[in-house]
Amino acid sequence: MSKFAKEFFSRVKTPGGGAGGAGGPSPGNEGGGAGILTRSLGGLALIGGGFYFGLNHMLFNVEGGHRAVVYNRLLGMKEKIYGEGTHIRLPWFDRPTIYDIRAKPRVIASVTGSRDLQMVNITLRVLTRPDQSKLVSTYRTLGTDYDERVLPSIVNEVLKSIVAQYNASQLITQREQISMNIRRNLAERAADFGIQLEDVAITNLGFGKEYTAAVEAKQVAQQEAERAKFLVEQAQQDKKSTIIRANGEARSAELIGEAIKQNPG
Repeated sequence: MSKFAKEFFSRVKTPGGGAGGAGGPSPGNEGGGAGILTRSLGGLALIGGGFYFGLNHMLFNVEGGHRAVVYNRLLGMKEKIYGEGTHIRLPWFDRPTIYDIRAKPRVIASVTGSRDLQMVNITLRVLTRPDQSKLVSTYRTLGTDYDERVLPSIVNEVLKSIVAQYNASQLITQREQISMNIRRNLAERAADFGIQLEDVAITNLGFGKEYTAAVEAKQVAQQEAERAKFLVEQAQQDKKSTIIRANGEARSAELIGEAIKQNPG
């Protein structure tokens, strides 16, 4: 038993001597025992708090649908990717960074030109997730806001290159084919930055006021042309009807004249 423990128990348990050997602890011994007990409890609380603090900083959790990478102050980025669960780290030396690897939607709008030089307002909804096998590289080059840094620029790039291959009218009639081309090209570009593309959809497709006015004027012209064509066809039918009726009347008069000649009386 240590010297401290022996002194503690001797002061707490041993009764103090008084005059004539009277029993009972002296006031001085009582104060000394209470002080040692207080210091002991304070030491235990300090040790417990330090243990809890150390344990709390030695562990980190990775929730479901997340992955972690760890930066070490001495070694730099560790190549290991930490999955779901609780993991051990060295306090102060290791700094974990958590990534959400679930698919996230993002809506990006762009203004570009078609092959016939019409301005097109197109809105794209993309569904992406980080490539978990490349999270260490993603952290080194792009950080945690990788989607903010990459997606707007590559989406605009791909949209401009694809839309420029079609006329404005084709963008409407071949929308599904255009969406497939955008998805293929965008998936290839996103893979260069450690991003996996889950889905792409064109949510809005609009044109400039000039093109809209031109389309409306064209529709009006087509309607007028169809009306004129109908009037011409109607006139031709009326002409044929008049000719047929005149021929019929002439033939009728001719037959009447022949009948009169044959029967003069």
